[in-house]
Amino acid sequence: MLPTPQSINPLGPRMKKYPSISIITPSFNQGSFIEETILSVLSQDYPDLEYLIMDGGSSDSTLSVLKKYSGKLAWLSETDHGQTDAINKGLRRATGAIVGYLNGDDLLLPGALRKVAEAFIAEPQTWWVTGKCRIVDEENHEIRRAITVYKNTLLHVRSFSSLLMTNYISQPATFWRREALESIGYLDEGLRYVMDYEYWLRLYSKSPPVFIPEYLAAF
Repeated sequence: MLPTPQSINPLGPRMKKYPSISIITPSFNQGSFIEETILSVLSQDYPDLEYLIMDGGSSDSTLSVLKKYSGKLAWLSETDHGQTDAINKGLRRATGAIVGYLNGDDLLLPGALRKVAEAFIAEPQTWWVTGKCRIVDEENHEIRRAITVYKNTLLHVRSFSSLLMTNYISQPATFWRREALESIGYLDEGLRYVMDYEYWLRLYSKSPPVFIPEYLAAF
């Protein structure tokens, strides 16, 4: 089923107008993790949020979790052609001015979406923003800190030439405008593992990202 998405905590008349944000989660048999992912998005307390989960026909506990949150997110479960196809399905349904995707075992950190919105408000010409991302294990303990430090260092200096050599941009902490999506298109469904990297290269060839020097997500 695909119910109509609902905004969470609608804006009061005196509050700042934040851009609408759509988050897509591709899912397949992530029942052990997906509820925590869902809660990390819904607990953002963001005033104009659309959350869509594109499930590939899971046979584990995923659907029972999705039904539990049907009033707060939109979801669809059907056979697909893999993760990239699922993400693109969500992007085609998304209505937000800002879009991003979060895999079914990753997390947004508290306050992430407001930080993203503030960055887009402050830089109205930018197409995309990215921030820091922690690497965690199944129990959310931070691991591989040396890799995180390495990526953060490259994020601070940011250049297209360095991105051509290594992907220092963390997908769960990256968001882009609808205008960018309309201009450069969707993720390449011929790619299964580096579709995000190839997309960053396409985005960066148009304009560099704005860097948010804070941790936005956990991978």
